Amino acid sequence: MAPASFHHITNTVCVMDASGSLGFSLVERLLQRGYTVHAAVQNHDCELQFGGLSCDKKKLKVLYADPFDYKSIIDALRGCCGVFYNFEPPQDQSSYDEFMTEVEVRAAHNVLEACAQTETIDKVVFTSSATAVIWRDDRKSVTADFDERHWSDINFCRKFKLWHALSKTLAEKTAWALAMDRGVNMVSVNAGMVMSPHLSIKNPYLKGAAEMYEDGVFVTVGLNFLVDAQICIYEDVSSYGRYLCFNHVVNHHEDAVKLASMLTPSAPSHPQSFDQDMRIIQQRISSKKFNKLMVDFESRPQLEN
Repeated sequence: MAPASFHHITNTVCVMDASGSLGFSLVERLLQRGYTVHAAVQNHDCELQFGGLSCDKKKLKVLYADPFDYKSIIDALRGCCGVFYNFEPPQDQSSYDEFMTEVEVRAAHNVLEACAQTETIDKVVFTSSATAVIWRDDRKSVTADFDERHWSDINFCRKFKLWHALSKTLAEKTAWALAMDRGVNMVSVNAGMVMSPHLSIKNPYLKGAAEMYEDGVFVTVGLNFLVDAQICIYEDVSSYGRYLCFNHVVNHHEDAVKLASMLTPSAPSHPQSFDQDMRIIQQRISSKKFNKLMVDFESRPQLEN
């Protein structure tokens, strides 16, 4: 039977965009939990990747949905009660720059508008980023830990060309404005840098990595952990607002070296002083709100098949 905290009308959900690591993993985990899943992808070629799923695909429907084609979004959402939205850059524009900000904001607006127009949609889980929380001119003087109540400063992000942070901040603010105006039940997940198999030094999250490290706000999240977090937030009727989601803080020299070695395996390693090896940066970011919600997720039963 369904979890006590799960009261959605149907168990059909849409994952958009389902072509990236997060989307694919969400589709697989949702199918394992008994959901019927509409996997919305931007490219028809992406349909082939779902042949490698390790679970029953009878409840899977792969659909084409362009975030700039409103009708295709509506078609993908038809019959769904929930949406897991995460932005995947178009294949012809994979790097983050000022133009990408406009693209991501427009995509978020279109998806939330489509959700507002779809009567069956009960809840939207919107994937944002911790970079929409931590970048501010006064960040070193903030006395309390950074949490969901903080927002990155748009002008600061523009000034220092933090395009990933700017895109995530503006897209999330756009989504929240539309959700509140149209009465859409939305929850956002502000994830740390996702430790997916495809992580590379080109990841736009890494812009300002040294400053994040020194400020004690450089956080990462395992892909499977993030997937479970999103499902937990979707299924729990008490979830609301924003949730910072991470399960590791890079605040020790050894952590930084390991991450650097993973991102640039061919780069030579440099010996460091003993003092630097032992230094631990004070953590200044908190996910307490999310941790409370996640406590009993593993003990919940799955949906009936």
